Amino acid sequence: MEYRLGVDVGGTNTDAVILTEKNEVIAHTKSHTTPDIQTGITNSVNKVLQNVNFDKSAISTAMLGTTQCTNAIVERKNLISVGVIRLGYPATLSLPPFTDWPADLVKALHPLTATLHGGNEFDGRKISQFDDAEVTSTLEKWRGKVSSLAVIGVFSPVNDEEEKRVAELAHQLYGDNFPVSCSAAVGSLGLIERENATILNSALNQVMQRTADGFINSLQQAGVSVATPYLCQNDGTLMSIDYARQHPILTIGSGPTNSIRGAAYLSSLENAMVMDIGGTTSDLGVLVNGFPRESSVAVDVGGIRTNFRMPDILSIGLGGGSIVRQQEDGSVTVGPDSVGYQIEDKALCFGGDTVTTTDIAVRLGQAQIGDPQLVQKKISLEFAQKAAAKIKAMLEESIDNMKTEAGDVDLLLVGGGAIVAPQTLKGVGKIYRDSLGSVANAIGATIAQIGGEYERLYTYDKVPRKEALADAQQKATDQAVQAGADESTAHLVSVEETPIAYAPGNTTKVKLKVVGSLHIAGQ
Repeated sequence: MEYRLGVDVGGTNTDAVILTEKNEVIAHTKSHTTPDIQTGITNSVNKVLQNVNFDKSAISTAMLGTTQCTNAIVERKNLISVGVIRLGYPATLSLPPFTDWPADLVKALHPLTATLHGGNEFDGRKISQFDDAEVTSTLEKWRGKVSSLAVIGVFSPVNDEEEKRVAELAHQLYGDNFPVSCSAAVGSLGLIERENATILNSALNQVMQRTADGFINSLQQAGVSVATPYLCQNDGTLMSIDYARQHPILTIGSGPTNSIRGAAYLSSLENAMVMDIGGTTSDLGVLVNGFPRESSVAVDVGGIRTNFRMPDILSIGLGGGSIVRQQEDGSVTVGPDSVGYQIEDKALCFGGDTVTTTDIAVRLGQAQIGDPQLVQKKISLEFAQKAAAKIKAMLEESIDNMKTEAGDVDLLLVGGGAIVAPQTLKGVGKIYRDSLGSVANAIGATIAQIGGEYERLYTYDKVPRKEALADAQQKATDQAVQAGADESTAHLVSVEETPIAYAPGNTTKVKLKVVGSLHIAGQ
């Protein structure tokens, strides 16, 4: 029997689960997230291993979902300097890199930029002639001044040869291990948003190295030394550690995604709305054919518009640790501030002095935790009912905002803070809860498959549709294999074809997704 270990690091708790090869949960635990992350992971792994009696060498794979990269961008911390080479001279000079970026984030990256010859039109025609000598000269000037490189070619998703050539020249000058991000492998069509995503990917290199090394070290300290480690992507799939080191931005948004996948597993539903109520926030997403619904618009990450793959998630400041207050006019407010991982020290039901949503749930009999008598002494029934009505209204509004059609939806309710949710909600047909819902995020990380996506423009008048779709599927499969999938198990899960009205020759944007099982060495 082989086992899998899943860990999800949230803002409040670090959860860990162990599953059998048949996806049966045999152990689960929660520990507080620690400032250095690694300690919290080690604590959770050690704690969950105490609940099993098999040899640790039986754990063949270990998965990690983390918010480290998201936090680094939002907090402007631990980012490295980036050299930005845009291939599109002179056509793109009017809109330089870092246009509309927050000044503090630009300052954190200490960037150098250059717009050089190269780039393509949408149909593959050259904008200007790419020049090896020009690129080499720029890289020579930047030697020792940048810690990573972002390379962006106009319409490089159509043809990425020039981006790859810049990466080759950079490795010749700076060494094979110098981090280079090519935009065709990061973002979608749309120059500025793809460029922004590529720059962020480069800036996150050091954060991901530390995260990956910390995860590996935590496993070794816990005696889980033979397990193959993986990180969670934000589309509900996994990627190998080596692939994650090259594409750290793909972890952004993976936390809510893990919860959506975990909720799907617990409910056996493939189409539903999922709400993950944590200690600080409630994240709402939509499950479509077993995977999270992807955002169809450019996504703001830390104040930057990007177009890399992101789940369609709505977050509100409502969690199990959200602070509840009585206002002067008699109204009650909930959040957005929270006691977070200090809930067992600060909440009334645990002997603290702060009224939280968890205390409201205890006062109304929705939850049996802590000491109910402490809550009854300090919270009146009228105040608790007002707070509950506010919580209910906040949840109902968020559900309504995520709907794409009229009518009631099924809701999968997960997360450690799910106890604060009422039994019924307007606009919801049935609410699904599960005893393992509090660790749905870690379960989602553990059951995930390896994924690959590919997107480009095809002119069907020149390339027959069947041939174009086969080419795109092969490219997506290649990405999945690069990320750690067993090619023999890779299969197509979604196809999107969008005609481009302004382009001649029946030009269509094709986007495919492929998933496959983990490739385990020696099997």
